Amino acid sequence: MIDRYGDPEQRRRWLPSLCSMDLVASYCLTEPGAGSDAAALKASARREGDHYVLNGTKQFISGAGASGLYIVMARTSGEGASGISALVVEGETAGLSFGANERKMGWNAQPTRAVIFEECRVPVANRLGPEGIGFKIAMAGLDGGRLNIGACSLGGAQAALDKALTYMRERKAFGRRLDEFQALQFRLADMATELEAARVFLYSAAAAYDRGDPDTTQKCAMAKRFATDTGFKVANDALQLHGGYGYLAEYGIEKIVRDLRVHQILEGTNEIMRVIIARGLVGR
Repeated sequence: MIDRYGDPEQRRRWLPSLCSMDLVASYCLTEPGAGSDAAALKASARREGDHYVLNGTKQFISGAGASGLYIVMARTSGEGASGISALVVEGETAGLSFGANERKMGWNAQPTRAVIFEECRVPVANRLGPEGIGFKIAMAGLDGGRLNIGACSLGGAQAALDKALTYMRERKAFGRRLDEFQALQFRLADMATELEAARVFLYSAAAAYDRGDPDTTQKCAMAKRFATDTGFKVANDALQLHGGYGYLAEYGIEKIVRDLRVHQILEGTNEIMRVIIARGLVGR
């Protein structure tokens, strides 16, 4: 978002460190009372001279407390999407604080916290683009984020399938290796086929994103829905193929299943993906 919507000074200031990952950024859109209905957000930024004074709370923010930058969608004017602007808040800014690290079903390798702004003064120079296009910036960021989370699902599911193949070569039942049973071979064949179909679909949507196709948002929503549903199903099937051992932490499958489950919620729930797809189809 900084690369696409930032001015030359903003790009010079932040992109080198972001690209080298010396600096990590968090995306701050969701609020306690505004999840799927993101345009209803309440965080406000009133202008005072060459600063905005930011107040409000963002919820479920990945990397909160560890990131050096926070790209925040805040209301700078009236109600609705047209009143939202995008501000880049640096991690050491006075008035910025964080809630407790959430205890989650999965994704425990990174912190998830509320991000709290209390009379937080942010330079106007940190605004991305003009006032009022923050919602457009946020939605454009979600297109790429949906591709990313789909790719995460495919990677996790492939790892689970690989683990299942290894296990089934080694495990015997009724005097035969598990991978010699045709019923289980059919299960493996379906898992591999569905995973490959999701991978091709995701690559196609990513190519549309790179080209800037007019139906990019719809394609990204389709790919995210399909890849995350498929990824979770394949990982869950891999757990089943391990039998009771799949439920044990030492085999690593249960962690993949827990981590992939939230991908059907992140970057817009898969129900919202269906809303986006349907609106594209019927022209709304």
